[in-house]
Amino acid sequence: MTIRTEEELAGIRRVGKLVAQTLDAMAAAVAPGVTTAALDAVARELATAQGARSAPQLTYDFPGFTCISVNDEIVHGIPGPRVLRPGDLVTLDVTLELDGYMADSARTVAVGTPPKGAAQLLRAAREALDAGVAAARPGRRVRDVGAAIDRCVRSHGGRVFRELAGHGIGRALHEEPSVPNWDDPEADMVLHEGLVLAVEPMLAARVARVVEDDDGWTYRTHNGALAVHQEHTILVRAAGAEILTLA
Repeated sequence: MTIRTEEELAGIRRVGKLVAQTLDAMAAAVAPGVTTAALDAVARELATAQGARSAPQLTYDFPGFTCISVNDEIVHGIPGPRVLRPGDLVTLDVTLELDGYMADSARTVAVGTPPKGAAQLLRAAREALDAGVAAARPGRRVRDVGAAIDRCVRSHGGRVFRELAGHGIGRALHEEPSVPNWDDPEADMVLHEGLVLAVEPMLAARVARVVEDDDGWTYRTHNGALAVHQEHTILVRAAGAEILTLA
């Protein structure tokens, strides 16, 4: 969506802040022995107490309140009885609807000490997100955001998943434009003031294809490569993008 009024700005900021608070609470609960269903329950309790609903459930009838993906699962993992173990990488992906507005944020965290090579991968994802957000300025093109992300990831020796992308968001979970994580020549829309985007680098340490599990939801790497994911919902502004999903 494009923010045009103070009411819209206040609405998108409210849901963005709640998404951030929910994600923080989930991350704080990550520990060996905890199930992904228990983490999902943390999010559900906090968000629904504030009047929010799960955007994936509303939009797609997703089985969980949030998406939780572990190790080689990239996105859309279904919360359930899986027990977290030391060294696991856990991607927490929260998208909420509040008063008609939606915001989306994700974070990959390690359970205890990350496995060999994973710390650099996590750092690459964080820095790539920063690079993508910094590139989102009025007058630039969507592909410039992806190019900045891809350059950063490659500088760390990683690779983005070209099959997956960020997106517009606001009144619906997935709006135009699609925001690829690479310099896609078809992503030539010019960014403008007030545009709301979900920028989300998704990457692995080596080249990997995206495959879908039999559950019809979970995307994972075809070769077992660890995957990480960082995401913020942002507002494009001339002075620099405003990150909406901060607590």
